[in-house]
This record gives sequence, C-alpha cells and structure tokens, in this order.
Amino acid sequence: MSRFSDLPLGARPPGRWALRAAWVIADTPSGRHLVPDGEVVIEGGQVIHVGAAFEGEVAARYDMGQALIAPGFVDLDALSDLDTTLLAHDNWPGNKKGRVWPRSYVDRGPYEMYSPEELAFQKRFAFGQLLLNGITSAAPIASLFYREWGETVAEFTAAAEAAEDLGLRVWLGPAYRSGGMLAEADGRLTAEFDKARGMAGLDAAIGFAAKWQGHDLISSLLAPDRVETCTEDLLRRTMAAAEDLNCPVRLHMAQGQMERDTVQRLYGMSAPQWLGSLGLLNDRLLAPHATVADDSDLDLYASHGVSVVHCPLVSARHGGALRSFRRLRDRGIGIAMGTDTAPPDMVLNMAVGMMMCRMVEGDLTTITSAEMFDAATLGGAAALARDDIGVLRAGGRADLAVFDLQDSAMAPAIDPVQTLILGATGRVTKATIVDGRLSMRDGAVAGIDMASARRRAQAQFDGLLAKYPDRTVGHPPVAEIFPPTYPPLMRPQT
Repeated sequence: MSRFSDLPLGARPPGRWALRAAWVIADTPSGRHLVPDGEVVIEGGQVIHVGAAFEGEVAARYDMGQALIAPGFVDLDALSDLDTTLLAHDNWPGNKKGRVWPRSYVDRGPYEMYSPEELAFQKRFAFGQLLLNGITSAAPIASLFYREWGETVAEFTAAAEAAEDLGLRVWLGPAYRSGGMLAEADGRLTAEFDKARGMAGLDAAIGFAAKWQGHDLISSLLAPDRVETCTEDLLRRTMAAAEDLNCPVRLHMAQGQMERDTVQRLYGMSAPQWLGSLGLLNDRLLAPHATVADDSDLDLYASHGVSVVHCPLVSARHGGALRSFRRLRDRGIGIAMGTDTAPPDMVLNMAVGMMMCRMVEGDLTTITSAEMFDAATLGGAAALARDDIGVLRAGGRADLAVFDLQDSAMAPAIDPVQTLILGATGRVTKATIVDGRLSMRDGAVAGIDMASARRRAQAQFDGLLAKYPDRTVGHPPVAEIFPPTYPPLMRPQT
C-alpha cells in the first residue's frame, strides 16, 4: 500500500491508481449506492472502476481509512471575490451601506476599487478555497458594487489560467450589465441604463466565450448581471449568443424584494414573467436563488426547463429561504446548488438547506440527506447538461472529494452521508481530485500558499473597506457605515 502523503500535489499519478476507503458513493445503472470498503480506480482524467475491490493491476493503491469518497461538488454560484455581503448582515439598509451607488458617486465617475493584480489574485484565492471544500466544478460569481461597471476579459483570462494552474473545473464569463440602481439624495431608488455600454460588455463576453470554449478544464458561460440591470435587447442577444456558443446563461432573478419591485415598476410583472413574455426562458438558463419566486414564476421555470441554483446559507443569512426545495422538486424543477458567500462551504450549505426546507414546510419528512447531496452533485451536472461530472462511475471524469469521518468533533458517526451533512463542515475535506489530478490534500492547494494568500486577502479587503465612503450615500466614515458589534472600550487617558 502506497502512502497518500507521497502522491505529488498538483499532478496526475502515472498509470492506473486506486483509492480505497470505508465508504464510497457509486453511481450505477440502478441508481446511487453506498459501497462499504469500496475502491475507486483512476486512469488519466477518467474513473475506470467504482465498487468493491478492483481485481486488475494498479500502479499504486492508497488507503484513505475511515473516510467517504464521493463525487466532487458542483457549485454554480461560486464566490470568486472577497465577500462583501458579509458586511451586510448587521448593517442595514443596503442603500445606506454602500450596496447601492449614490447619485454623487455616479456623477463623479465610478472607478475600479481593485487593481488588475488584485482582481486576478482574489480569483486565485477563491478558487483555492473552493478546492478546500471539495468543490470540483464551479461557475464563479463576484460583486459588481466595487467595480467601475462590469467584469473584464483580462481578469477572466487570469481566472482561466488560475483554474488550470490550481486544477479546478470552471464555467467562466465576465459579468456585464446595461444599468444599475442609484440612491438619490432624497432616499429614492431609481434604475438607470446605458444600453451601449451593456452591449459592449456582451460583445467582450462573447469573444471570451468563443476563445475558451472547449478547453479541458475551462468552459464558457454568459453571465448577465442581476435581471434588474439588464434590458430586453441585452437579454435577447445573450440568449441568441448562448445558442450559437452552446453554453449556459446565468441570470440572478426572483432573488430579492428590491429587484421584484423594480422589475414590476419597469415592466408590470415579475422577472420570470417578463422573461417568459419575451420567450427567453429555456433549459440553458441558470437562475440563482428564487427566494421571492411565487407559484406562477415557478410554473414558468418548470414548463421551460429553467434550473434554480439554490444558495441556502447566503439566503438564510439575509432572512430568506427557498419556498421550498420540496415544492420545486415536486414541480419537476431542476435544482443545483451554489455557495455564493464565504466560506464557500457546500457541506454547510447542504445542512442549512435541509433545515430551511423543513422549517418552511413545517415537516421533518419533506427532505432527505440523499436529495440534498444529489442537488450538490447530480443537480449541478444536469443544469450544465453534463453526465460525466457530479457522479462517481466508470467512464465519468475523475472529479472527486475525500471526506474524513474520523474528525474528533464529529461523533458518533452514523450513515456517512448523513454524518457529513448533519455533523460536519467542509473543513473535513481531506482531498480534492479534479480530472485525475490531486488539487488539494490536507489543506494544501496546488499552485498557491493558502496561508500567505489569506494574509494578502485580508489586507486587500481592508483596502476596499477604506473606500466604502466614496460609494455610500452621504459619504459617512467607515466606522459609521459599519459600526462594531459592541462599542470599543477606550483606554483611559493618563
């Protein structure tokens, strides 16, 4: 038996090699099963065996002990910046805390609050965090609040290079928009649009998608920003381009009351109803959150094959919830999962998702661990029209995660999947393998020193925080925008 600690980080082992553990999740023609004392055999970037002990020859065999080997998670709203939403949980309202640009900031001219190097770094750091949490496929998401307007091709070129360097499967595309919400001096919120700028952003995104489509770890995604920032022309051209490129489209909608009120005021209906009236709902569309979607919105999603990206932790932090996982499943709506916040912990998201579903429905039996785990793996793959990720079967891509079931804080252990979801967090992820390559082991990520990157990330975030007064109504100091939980105890004067 070979030592797993000797396997080179960031590399594919030569020949066929095997991983053995107390439990393995296997996808078979008869469905998903747990295999006790199971084994996974990998060759190149592909799985060639999942099940009981492999009888063929292997170059090396690694025993992971009391662990669960599972398909890697598919995260379709994966945080790829330093999470500014964390500032919003105790600081309200958002339009007075830098989350809606004031008229005065727009009049002086919005500007990039990070340098190109900082934008590239935060994607690399975020990708490392995803791998730490067993996420093997991701569609990154970032805030536009601190941007001059939209995301750039340059930063996404750097993101693609980082994903290839670290070993993460990604669906990438710079976010673009035609407008945004402004806070007037009297407190009113208004939407303003620059259609030409929106189309220029789409043109750049199409060019990026055409260049990167078909790479081993990189696939294309068109990412118009939140629905209230988009015009009809922008969305029509987006969906036509997605058809030409054969790629998914992610559009945040039915996610908040401000959006719902804005779209109702602009178009006289909800966002899903508006897109439905334009003929733009289809099975390419990934729609994160859906926390303010009503029954008619959900019926439209179901009839047009739209996939909802469920992000339970960030929704619950803001007092929202999907209403509900069970009702969407019963309507036949595809549900994928996203993290969309720090930490990008899919295990924690699954736990919160189960709790919120049971609370909304008032029924313990309304959801199972298997359904939630399937959403975090099979659901994301289906939304991307892939059948070779989010699974652990012969012929699938070798994208998998190993979870330690011996963690001292996670006892007693019961069924391994239930133990993972209800008793753990992503911190028990022991290893993450993507396309047959060891991308993360015991907290070490190929291609980045996460400890030093953590220090750099904090300094970068602190620099952004210092600029918040520029884009906050009335331009108050940072201490007033984000007061401490408790007032500081001042040292007495001597």
